[in-house]
Amino acid sequence: VSSDDPGFRGSWFAGTVIRREAKNPNRYVVEYDQLYEDESGEKLLQETLDWIQLRPPPPPPEKKKKKKVQFKFGDEVEAFHSDSWWEGAITAEHSGGKFVVFLRGSKEQIVFEEKDLRLPVQWVKGKWEPRFKQVQREKEVMKFTQGMQVEVTTDEDGFKGAWFAATIIEPSGEDEYLIEYKTVTNDDDTEFLREDIRACNIRPCPPEIIVVDGFKVMDEVDAYYNEGWWVGVIAK
Repeated sequence: VSSDDPGFRGSWFAGTVIRREAKNPNRYVVEYDQLYEDESGEKLLQETLDWIQLRPPPPPPEKKKKKKVQFKFGDEVEAFHSDSWWEGAITAEHSGGKFVVFLRGSKEQIVFEEKDLRLPVQWVKGKWEPRFKQVQREKEVMKFTQGMQVEVTTDEDGFKGAWFAATIIEPSGEDEYLIEYKTVTNDDDTEFLREDIRACNIRPCPPEIIVVDGFKVMDEVDAYYNEGWWVGVIAK
């Protein structure tokens, strides 16, 4: 079940169809599996919803594959949080098979284990289709050249989800580069900061995109703040 309520857009809850409305065959009474009418938790919540808000449960990952799904920085995913699956994107990779995911509906960044993530799919004309084509980076990582203008992100607390302009200085290891920031300085504020950054945390500078019609509520955007571009959603 999907919801149009503010704060819950982009989430999917498990439920059961109780009946179809007699007056409107495109609406159904649904009982949620894990949502209750009140805090006592005695009676499951029921709602009448349009058919477009319903879909069958997505199939589980194929067990025949020898290698399970490996998620990477930038992948579009669905994450299990607060009894439902939320649409989002991986903004950072942590050790131990954990990932930082930006949830668009709640506008939160939360750390998830891989078992709580799945690939986004959509129900189209009676069959499941992938919503996004994930970027394959298992064997081939983008190569950057000396002097190339790029944007980089970091896993440091307080800076997750932000992209900063930088210049590639030179390779510093396998799939790692020494970069110099263009807006971030060192502790003495005497010169621009240099750091070793993994290739998966580097991207070419995005092209300039002219927005003709302006922005609106719930648009996904990058906002320029504190010398960097931060991933966000327009709230009002």
